[in-house]
Amino acid sequence: MSNAPVQDAPAPETEDDGVRAIEYFAGAYTALRTELAKVIVGQEQVIDELLIAIFTRSHALLVGVPGLAKTLLISTLSQALQLSFKRIQFTPDLMPSDITGTEVIYQDPATNERQFKFLHGPIFANVILADEINRTPPKTQAAMLEAMQERRVTVGGTTFKLPDPFFVLATQNPVEQEGTYPLPEAQLDRFMFMINVDYPSPQEEILVMKRGTAQALEPVQPVLGTEQILYLQNAVRRMPVADHVFGYAQHLAGATRAKTAQGLDFCKQWLTWGAGPRAAMNLVLAAKAHALLHGQVYVGCENVAEVALPIMRHRMIPNFTAQSEGISSDDITRRLLKEVRPNKGE
Repeated sequence: MSNAPVQDAPAPETEDDGVRAIEYFAGAYTALRTELAKVIVGQEQVIDELLIAIFTRSHALLVGVPGLAKTLLISTLSQALQLSFKRIQFTPDLMPSDITGTEVIYQDPATNERQFKFLHGPIFANVILADEINRTPPKTQAAMLEAMQERRVTVGGTTFKLPDPFFVLATQNPVEQEGTYPLPEAQLDRFMFMINVDYPSPQEEILVMKRGTAQALEPVQPVLGTEQILYLQNAVRRMPVADHVFGYAQHLAGATRAKTAQGLDFCKQWLTWGAGPRAAMNLVLAAKAHALLHGQVYVGCENVAEVALPIMRHRMIPNFTAQSEGISSDDITRRLLKEVRPNKGE
């Protein structure tokens, strides 16, 4: 695999050429994986899900214990994409203005005239690492909602647009819950993926040890820029999808809704609340990017199934019965994928 950056994005008049877009997507994906492999060992599934989130203009929540290189992965990815990167360490005393910025009184040294001046906060970057986002109070968590959904912030009655592209990649520690503030479902739903970051294999861990105790790592070369990322995001949106794929995604989400006629019996037994329409929409959108990453000229139901786990796991609320039986959201999603079958006749 070549380490050279991929070619410039195709000219606007060729953007409707689906084959050209797929080839370009494949080249970008290969180059990115090559550069990330210089620093990150393993974690192929995590990297794929992060790239899908970025190429669909979405956000992701990474869940894993400390020391699994979540921060390193995100900062390395921002280098390969030539995007500005800011890390916000969420703490119990963090205020909303510490994220969005604040107005200060500025005195012009020449005229001595005083006026309000807005100082931009760390949210004004392309890639935001919201580290341990559940450690800050709900008031500060809510400051992220407008930024994530509307891609803008409002301070002192004035609205400021955030840079484009803009991604929030947040982390949570699943073990230590003392002094934390669980994210409300409304904010969790803003994340396309909840990505589980697991321990490396023994062989991968040995390689991590060798790299971490040796000389400095090989520098990561930039692969894509803003123009190329925006082109790839548009390519995902233009990817056609057959009606039966839309139907399959809707059936997966609808089957979890225990209080509706579409809900399956085991979902009614184990779930308090099921996945909403945003889950079904994200299933299709992520399936488009998944198909492009794998060089497909079509989006199939198998692509929807491949992205179902990280999309559904934070959008379903298991009840006491499920928890007492040790059944997780992932277990329910895996059973859904077995029982809900694609209907190509739709």
